[in-house]
Amino acid sequence: MNKTTDSSPLSGTRGTALHRQIFLVLREEIARDVYTSGALPNEEALCERFGVSRITVRRALADLAALGVVERRHGRGTFVLDGPFNTRLPPNLNLIDSLRKAAFETVVQVLDVEQTVPPPDVARLLQLAPGTQAVHALRLRSNHKGEPAMVTDAWVLASVGEKVTQSELMQKPLYEILMDQGIAFGRVVQEISATVGDPHRARLLNTEVGAPLLRMVRLMHDLDERPVLHLTIHMAADRASILMEIAGADVNTLAAGQVVLDAPMTAP
Repeated sequence: MNKTTDSSPLSGTRGTALHRQIFLVLREEIARDVYTSGALPNEEALCERFGVSRITVRRALADLAALGVVERRHGRGTFVLDGPFNTRLPPNLNLIDSLRKAAFETVVQVLDVEQTVPPPDVARLLQLAPGTQAVHALRLRSNHKGEPAMVTDAWVLASVGEKVTQSELMQKPLYEILMDQGIAFGRVVQEISATVGDPHRARLLNTEVGAPLLRMVRLMHDLDERPVLHLTIHMAADRASILMEIAGADVNTLAAGQVVLDAPMTAP
């Protein structure tokens, strides 16, 4: 039996069903090749590890089997299947190429486009005076099977967002609309953090209220160092990951990233 470092009982008060918590833990461990023998611990061992009933463990294993991650063999146990779920490709795209790839691999649904006053934190990062309006675009991107992939919440300076309309966003990704207007992107400040799904985002992403989400906040500048686009992306943590590659020359710079504890995003 493979040993793991987490033997704490699950919490039944966090808004995520116990069998779902077990599913998420085992799925993540399978992706990391924790079970090198190919076999998961038996049901009794999983019950003891997670402090739950056999019915709860069986529901988690059934969900993994339905996903195609494992195979349940009667009388023998549960075995990890080879598949693309744990295949991790190296990041080899620049930012614009990665945006283009995301647009190509998903189908967009434009939920809202309006010109309004942004929240104070967004206005500060976009260097807007109090009460100044910006263009707000809320979109949902799903894969070609119709499964929700990400919710994108964008704020664009009104001076460059005239052509950011619902009809245009149905035809082109936001970054292309801005580039067609002559915007050349320069410095990008990016923050990656964790949050939980509120009722609105949980509904859009087809996940549970309180389930973990990945949040990426991206502040994009033009070549004159003017912030022009503030983008927040939310993704279900069990269906997405963020890959980054850092050049050797950038290892000792802020481009390599920095851990900031209990602090809001700031634009250096």
